[in-house]
Amino acid sequence: MRSGNEPVTARSPLRLRLWLSVWGLLWALGGTAAFALAGRAGWAAACGVLALLVAVDLVMIVRHIRQGPHWQPGPDVPPYEPPRQH
Repeated sequence: MRSGNEPVTARSPLRLRLWLSVWGLLWALGGTAAFALAGRAGWAAACGVLALLVAVDLVMIVRHIRQGPHWQPGPDVPPYEPPRQH
């Protein structure tokens, strides 16, 4: 059932985003090094730009995690409003 207020009750998977960003950063840095060693400057620059973007995203994720929960619903709170009883 949809209540129409999902943006208000949405749960943010910050820890998942953190680890996916770390994984992406490792791959982007590895790609930058591999393409640089292979003499492919364009691809190395593209991977370097991607690594920079992932690093900025990683900083923002860590910042959001350190801010703490503003209001995080617990596991007992469903991701939607329960239906009203008439």
